Amino acid sequence: MRLLDQVNILIIEDDMKIAALLKSHIEKYGFKASTVVDFSRVMDEFREMQPQLVLLDVNLPMFDGFYWCRQIRALSTCPILFISARESEMDQVMALENGADDYITKPFHYDVVVAKIRSHLRRAYGSYSAKSEERTVMASGLVLYPERFLLTYKDQSVELTQKEAVLVEALMKKADRIVSRGRLLDLMWEDRLFIDDNTLNVYITRIRKKLKELGFDEPIETVRGAGYMLRLEGNERS
Repeated sequence: MRLLDQVNILIIEDDMKIAALLKSHIEKYGFKASTVVDFSRVMDEFREMQPQLVLLDVNLPMFDGFYWCRQIRALSTCPILFISARESEMDQVMALENGADDYITKPFHYDVVVAKIRSHLRRAYGSYSAKSEERTVMASGLVLYPERFLLTYKDQSVELTQKEAVLVEALMKKADRIVSRGRLLDLMWEDRLFIDDNTLNVYITRIRKKLKELGFDEPIETVRGAGYMLRLEGNERS
């Protein structure tokens, strides 16, 4: 599988030694990496670089990584991978709630970080080649554009994160049928790492909020002990 001609990765890490080592290792694989030095200009650097992926620490000067994750999400759906020494479940849930796609704890192996980068780039940008026709998934007037992480209904639209799009696609393809929790977790983390019920609950809550923005009330039904079911008919707000 051929990589994009130029993949830009932005490293937001205040430990300059770790940042330099990450940059050096990432660039060995043909990616272009840039590190933030002035933490008052994080968003300026993001806008200038327009990266395809961001590596983001939690503990940073001025504002923490959760804050910067929210700011980036307001502009982009690019994959955001947290890299942090903070190992608590709450920190990991907070990262996901604020729009992150993955959470890697320190100390880490640099080859693992690169493998995660490659995995998220594959999921976000497909086969890295031009697509002759955009793929869509439709159910009861709801339209998902998986390659753009965009969900539309009538004249309204909401942006999704990469993993939200994966979950929405699975639910839409089996609308009015149960999708098991195990199936959804398998789709989100193929390597079976960092999987728990709380994590899936966070994503389902976020998806429910976005469907509500499109005009649906309680469209995702929790089937106790089984999974989730997407019900669109009769769930529109009047």
